[in-house]
Amino acid sequence: MISRMSQMTALGADWWNDSGVPTELSAAVALGAVGGTSNPVIVAQAVKAQPALCNPIIDRLLVDHPADTEDDIAWKLIHTLAIDAAARLLPVYEGTRGVKGFLSAQVNPKYYPNYDLMVAQATQLASLAPNIAIKVPATAVGIAVVEELTARGIRVNATVSFTVPQAIAVSDALARGLKRARAAGRDADAMRPYITLMIGRVDDQLKRVAAAQKISVTPGTIEWSGIAVFKNAHRIFKERGLPGTLLAAAYRHENHWSQIIGRDVLQTIPYTWWTQFNVAATEPTLTLEQPIDGAILSELRAKFPDFIRAYDADGMQPAEFLGYGATQHTLSQFLGGYGDLIASVRARMLSI
Repeated sequence: MISRMSQMTALGADWWNDSGVPTELSAAVALGAVGGTSNPVIVAQAVKAQPALCNPIIDRLLVDHPADTEDDIAWKLIHTLAIDAAARLLPVYEGTRGVKGFLSAQVNPKYYPNYDLMVAQATQLASLAPNIAIKVPATAVGIAVVEELTARGIRVNATVSFTVPQAIAVSDALARGLKRARAAGRDADAMRPYITLMIGRVDDQLKRVAAAQKISVTPGTIEWSGIAVFKNAHRIFKERGLPGTLLAAAYRHENHWSQIIGRDVLQTIPYTWWTQFNVAATEPTLTLEQPIDGAILSELRAKFPDFIRAYDADGMQPAEFLGYGATQHTLSQFLGGYGDLIASVRARMLSI
């Protein structure tokens, strides 16, 4: 069959592989993927799904570092997988002269309230390979970290991000950081930072609200909410010339892929999803700038204040980002996933 992901690549629309398994990344690169993402949750999932890959690494780390804590070993595992993934992307990085071929590695989700801890760990993660971008949460504290890392010449990828106001606030921080980087003599024009919008989690948030408040919605309407947010963010970024490449994440259905294909943005797609899209009946076309049906937008705005907060450029202020439902739910999940990773390491430690 024709590879839909290769067709997407041929359109000039870039995509990344979103998983912690090296072989899955290699399979994606073979079809045109130009980057990858990881985080402690993804690594925890890889440990469970690929024990033959991860357990020997954990066991070797335990033997080599017998005095290490569970957290120490967990992060050494994360570093090991990140270095491997970055190496698999290095040919893309070198072939594009540093424009593409990046692996996004995320700071510890437990550090979300602490500026200094995030900056210190981000600096360490960035030193693992030349083609690593650092994921930090798009909260008020995280956005301050985005500025500082950018000023230091470290490429960033804002995560735990769902809304147009978050994307704009991150971009403003990037602009400040790039200005500082140029003043320090760094090649700021080569940095090309990323701003993730977790579009599927916008849908999830509205579905939780609809269920809790017993809001009746036309079937299929909520499934357009994250797509609408992403398209509006792209429109605003294009009109204003804002710095930062928008990156879609958190897929729930095929339209999350097929309806935001464009040359000026990125998609980071979990292996289990892109392998489905790769054999889809839908042939990829450039859909990013196709408008959302007005009736869908009207219903979403009429029934969900949380959609307005996510969609409108002035829907929230930075102080509100941490309290947004999708932010709280995602941070809780990330923290839980990190706990799962620690539990997996603990099981190996106690078995030796």
